[in-house]
Amino acid sequence: MSETNPAAPAEQAAAPYRYTAAMAADIEARWQDFWDADGTYQAPNPTGDLAGDAAEVAKPKKFVMDMFPYPSGSGLHVGHPLGYIATDVYARHQRMTGHNVLHTLGFDAFGLPAEQHAVATGTHPRVSTEDAMTNMVRQLRRLGLGHDKRRAVATIDPDFYKWTQWIFVQIFNSWYDEDADKARPIETLVAQFESGERATPDGRPWSELSAAERADVLGEYRLAYASDAPVNWAPGLGTVLANEEVTADGRSERGNFPVFKAKLRQWNMRITAYADRLLNDLDALDWPEAIKLQQRNWIGRSEGARVDFPVGDAGSITVFTTRQDTLFGATYMVLAPEHDLVEKIVPAAWPEGTHEVWTGGHATPAEAVDAYRKQAAAKSDVERQAEAKDKTGVFTGAYATNPVSGEPVPVFIADYVLMGYGTGAIMAVPAHDSRDFAFARAFELPIRCVVEPSDGRSADPAEWDDAFASYDARIVNSANAEISLDGLGVTDAKARITEWLAERGIGEGTVNYRLRDWLFSRQRYWGEPFPIVYDEDGTAHALPESMLPLELPEVDDYSPRTFDPDDADTQPETPLSRNEDWVNVELDLGRGEGVKRYRRETNTMPNWAGSCWYEMRYLDPHNGERLVDPDIERYWMGPREGRPHGGVDLYVGGAEHAVLHLLYARFWSKVLFDLGYVSSAEPFHKLYNQGMIQAYVYRDGRGIAVPAAEVEERDGGFWYQGQKVSRVLGKMGKSLKNAVTPDEICAEYGADTLRLYEMAMGPLDVSRPWDTRAVIGQYRLLQRLWRNVVDETTGEATVVDAEPGEETLRALHKAIDGVAQDMAALRFNTAIAKITELNNHLTKAGGPVPRSVAEPLVLLIAPLAPHVAEELWRKLGHTDSVVHRDFPVADPAYVVDETVVCVVQVKGKVKARLEVSPSVSDEELRALALADDGVVAALGGAAIRKVIVRAPKLVNIVPA
Repeated sequence: MSETNPAAPAEQAAAPYRYTAAMAADIEARWQDFWDADGTYQAPNPTGDLAGDAAEVAKPKKFVMDMFPYPSGSGLHVGHPLGYIATDVYARHQRMTGHNVLHTLGFDAFGLPAEQHAVATGTHPRVSTEDAMTNMVRQLRRLGLGHDKRRAVATIDPDFYKWTQWIFVQIFNSWYDEDADKARPIETLVAQFESGERATPDGRPWSELSAAERADVLGEYRLAYASDAPVNWAPGLGTVLANEEVTADGRSERGNFPVFKAKLRQWNMRITAYADRLLNDLDALDWPEAIKLQQRNWIGRSEGARVDFPVGDAGSITVFTTRQDTLFGATYMVLAPEHDLVEKIVPAAWPEGTHEVWTGGHATPAEAVDAYRKQAAAKSDVERQAEAKDKTGVFTGAYATNPVSGEPVPVFIADYVLMGYGTGAIMAVPAHDSRDFAFARAFELPIRCVVEPSDGRSADPAEWDDAFASYDARIVNSANAEISLDGLGVTDAKARITEWLAERGIGEGTVNYRLRDWLFSRQRYWGEPFPIVYDEDGTAHALPESMLPLELPEVDDYSPRTFDPDDADTQPETPLSRNEDWVNVELDLGRGEGVKRYRRETNTMPNWAGSCWYEMRYLDPHNGERLVDPDIERYWMGPREGRPHGGVDLYVGGAEHAVLHLLYARFWSKVLFDLGYVSSAEPFHKLYNQGMIQAYVYRDGRGIAVPAAEVEERDGGFWYQGQKVSRVLGKMGKSLKNAVTPDEICAEYGADTLRLYEMAMGPLDVSRPWDTRAVIGQYRLLQRLWRNVVDETTGEATVVDAEPGEETLRALHKAIDGVAQDMAALRFNTAIAKITELNNHLTKAGGPVPRSVAEPLVLLIAPLAPHVAEELWRKLGHTDSVVHRDFPVADPAYVVDETVVCVVQVKGKVKARLEVSPSVSDEELRALALADDGVVAALGGAAIRKVIVRAPKLVNIVPA
């Protein structure tokens, strides 16, 4: 007999209206059709084509969002909808508490997986992506998610990416005005150059610069700009990657290919201009502290000084240091292997007296530098910064001059210095930095102590095993003819040397950031085309709005040109570049120049582009005239009391996007806010990270995953086809052969049971293991609920209009009070526990359930199990939907316990337990305790030294 359909045929005939999987399927399909036909979940806007009832718009609004899903070709497994169910439950509760709730879902549909599938199969990425979206919509609909389907979007639709391109144009046509501390249109910068208010780089009047020269000047200010920059080049993928898309071991997150450093001309976003605002505005956001910390660390603000070290005719090496007080201890310098200055300073031959260990065994500096650069390019940034026993590097053959001591210091290149941080160059103070110390020992370089040791060690670094670092010590050995830092503390020494450097024009106090500008180009086909064309001089021009969207053209070959994954000496070739008719065009850009010949940009935008702003398109999805109507945006996302930057009311998704999507979306919002297009300076006010549903992975003796559904547990082990297998808890997925689909669970138990189980598994923000066998617990809850309301023989409601007893009233109102609090705080597991407790109380009480209890019970469970709640609501005689019914409100008189138990102790031992009112006074409780027969007997007539009363739960009597 099946647990999910436990009734035998005879029993089924006797109970034709029993809640079974078949009945659940019928109920769920009918109500899903009803909701769609009725427009039950449509949220009205205050204006525009989605405007609705004024009374609804007058309600307090609530904008609830899930992180943009990518439509996987393999469909959903039960781990995917965890967050979607949670936001649906929360949104339903908010509707029932009087809110106008916007909740919808779209698709982040550009990206590499569909392109790789297209390359492998010849199927157009749009075809496979749309098929995947259709399947995912079907699966999500079956779960009964209450989305406003009018607002759904997909990033691959031209009507959507028209505005992605439009936003890019606004960013391209903007600059960051530090005086105004905001982005402004590029025309305001041009006006400053034209008036002479701002000088050009070489001092010539703006009118004397050619068009190409002006474009170069403006490119140094634009928030979107193209430049030759070090990038992460993955030959095996044929594309460059953002730092965040490279794993710790220097391989591509997608495909696991080797990643190398290369210099390519790429589009970038000047996100660094917003570093301080991105940091400061975190304080006002209701986000997990762990996510805020990750963003703060990623931005990496640090205060220090910029110092110039002259290098002969090549100019100067500029370093950023937070320890300018140790400048006298700098005995060598290190450049990142990719540093632009390397080629300029390398001499033809090794200087006389060069140590053999500095040369790496090469005959010339050029050979040594070239060999080392290739070695460093094969490592990821994480690998390069990892602590390693052996320090590597090579002497460039050049010397710089320490600006405070005047001493020549050798210049090395080493992979532990990165171009992505500071200036790509460091002054090495080996006595007071462990990495520098190890490098100096390895290369036999001088080590000079300039911070007095306070840990008992010798003042001679030759006797040290490691560097001495301290921010609470005196500076020593740091003086020249003009300045002395000796005897000063670190803070005072920093201020003194910074002032001295600035007076001489060889340095200044400055702030540095770990954050780098955002690499925004991809050498792919399946992405948004850039709305950029180049004239014959190579100057970039943005397309006018009338030419948007620039649609992605059809191509015969979707794949970027890929190379031997280990061949770093290659260059990308994009699929779009092979479409000559699309690339080379004649256009009139409306600039008064008439028709001219242009070349289109052949890179595409990264898959992060659409998700940087999609929350705004949900608000006004059919607007063809503007990004979003300002009144609509202000209504849903504008600033409110307690949320000064505005944003989405609740945003739920994985913590893995802390420094990718979330940081990028914040940047785009701030630019659009500065330019006056939106009222919200932040996209997401409240962020909640749900945990992960995990599953057991079973592997055979070869370490290969075997189908989890076919594994047997016996004799204290796990067996697959007669062979013992291992079991570990891990991710759920098709490749691990442990995926369970929502379709399977819905077919066996119903969607409401799946929803309840996923919400009941544990706290929403904690990962938890999936156990199909445990699903039946929630299925039985629904069966018991059904029986408490419906006669399984007739299908009619069995409730009565009798008044419930006081015990039942207390159970009801305690449940209402607890569930309401839990729903608002996303504690759905404890809400389900309280509903279960109330339902069990009614079951144990026996007899017909009073209507005044049955109806609020159905409303309590409605957000969690909406289909069965709708069906029961109808059976209770109502003709409206539960979706917009008021959530029950607890009567405080029944929430508070009528009595509590007070423990009475004599000499520390319990002698009585008294049933008292929660509001009993100390005097009343003292009198009751002393009058109790058990207490009187325990005292035996002894005098009382002290009575300690802690009303209403404790009295402690101390005899004399």
